[in-house]
Amino acid sequence: MTATVSCFLISFKIAGIKLCMERVHIKVHGRVQGVFFRAYTQEEATRLGLKGWVRNTHDGCVEAVAEGDRKALESFVSWCHHGPSAAKVSSVDVEWAAGTGEFATFRVTF
Repeated sequence: MTATVSCFLISFKIAGIKLCMERVHIKVHGRVQGVFFRAYTQEEATRLGLKGWVRNTHDGCVEAVAEGDRKALESFVSWCHHGPSAAKVSSVDVEWAAGTGEFATFRVTF
């Protein structure tokens, strides 16, 4: 496996297949605590093959960091704009960065 860093992504070449890893940092505003947003976020991220974490913040938001390929991350960001059915998302802050490969799973943190 070889890894190269370029601009805002990390590329891995495994068995001749190039995989690009990026990172997204998300903060979801609205009625997003007490509606199982974190649990459903973990489920969605795992379904998409993403790694990272999600947690509640003291200001009533939900924050997440996820890493994976761009297409999966874009689907994840799109999902975060509505979340589970009991949530009422008012806005989502999104910051893109280079992936680090530091996560083994996607987990709920406290």
